[in-house]
Amino acid sequence: MAFSATTKIIQPMYINSARSPDKSDSCNKILSPSSFLGSNNKLFSISKTISPLSRRSATVVAVSSDVVKKKKVESNPASNLLITKEEGLELYEDMILGRAFEDMCAQMYYRGKMFGFVHLYNGQEAVSTGFIKLLGNRDCVVSTYRDHVHALSKGVPARAVMSELFGKATGCCRGQGGSMHMFSKEHNVLGGFAFIGEGIPVATGAAFTSKYRREALKEDCDDVTLAFFGDGTCNNGQFFECLNMAALWKLPIVFVVENNLWAIGMSHLRATSDPQIWKKGPAFGMPGVHVDGMDVLKVREVAKEAITRARRGEGPTLVECETYRFRGHSLADPDELRDPAEKAHYATRDPITALKKYLMENSLASEAELTAIEKKIEEVVEEAVEFADKSPVPARSQLLENVFADPRGFGIGPDGKYRCEDPKFTEGTAQV
Repeated sequence: MAFSATTKIIQPMYINSARSPDKSDSCNKILSPSSFLGSNNKLFSISKTISPLSRRSATVVAVSSDVVKKKKVESNPASNLLITKEEGLELYEDMILGRAFEDMCAQMYYRGKMFGFVHLYNGQEAVSTGFIKLLGNRDCVVSTYRDHVHALSKGVPARAVMSELFGKATGCCRGQGGSMHMFSKEHNVLGGFAFIGEGIPVATGAAFTSKYRREALKEDCDDVTLAFFGDGTCNNGQFFECLNMAALWKLPIVFVVENNLWAIGMSHLRATSDPQIWKKGPAFGMPGVHVDGMDVLKVREVAKEAITRARRGEGPTLVECETYRFRGHSLADPDELRDPAEKAHYATRDPITALKKYLMENSLASEAELTAIEKKIEEVVEEAVEFADKSPVPARSQLLENVFADPRGFGIGPDGKYRCEDPKFTEGTAQV
């Protein structure tokens, strides 16, 4: 299924409703009251006219994952399987790694091994796995404060991520980044960002670099950048500015909205005038896609086309993944604001359980094979904890590294030694 150039705008098929999109002329849509994002809240009736003449010459299309899946099946009538056995096992292993790692993080946090805020990814694994496992090593990923699993999916070793969470020198940022700032030059993970929207300009810059290398420097470069962010970010200025720049310059980037319905304790429906985030893509001249973020196979099909079109030089895509986090905003959040019925509803749509069912029902994997993967990941995570626990803390001399362009102007004394190595360096702070 290609996001082909067309003047027809296809409204998304709502995941939690059997209602089909309006069949009327797509240039004169009537959005009747309907449930959105699993909520009981209703949208107001909106009459909106979309004129094909108002579109730029490079027209856009908005689709849903159900459309993609339907087209995929039609194109291969001999089989309705979307993945091979090898692909299925790879997806399952990556999702199990993400879930098991985050569960262990919760244990370590409550045991006092981690400090600060720790935001877990439980429930959203289909998004990270569905997108990132399609990338090559040279492709870039820019994350948020909920970044552990993005780093793992991109290939950063579990022991390096766990050590970073423990604040140890063997962490992927030598213990200086912590939970919200995972970075790996080797794996092109360009960082997690504590403030919402911070990473989007960085991702846009990385995508511009790819385009510049290919078109200005004439290098063989088809690298793609994925920018991950949440629904709460989509009302911030950086989001709109970067959508505009990416579309204007046709940058090789995919904007991935992990819409887990809640911005800390603020419902997405209460904070956004039009909660259908995917519609912001066509407004800037790029495809907008709405996909079931609890289904890794649907996410993967959409991701595959979005990444491919970026590599072909056809520009950016905005993908809204409807997902749900199974834990509170952070491990410091008692999670008392969300409706228990809503949480129970999404618990029944666990993406890992769904993939496991698909693999077994289609004879792509046996119970024994999946159990072996789970056992393997359990050992990997336990080894990561053991490694992190035994690793050394950063040296005091590391404190001022990467802070000043010329550390001799401040961080190193006349004797050539780091000031922070002087026992009196922190004396005043200790007294305070």
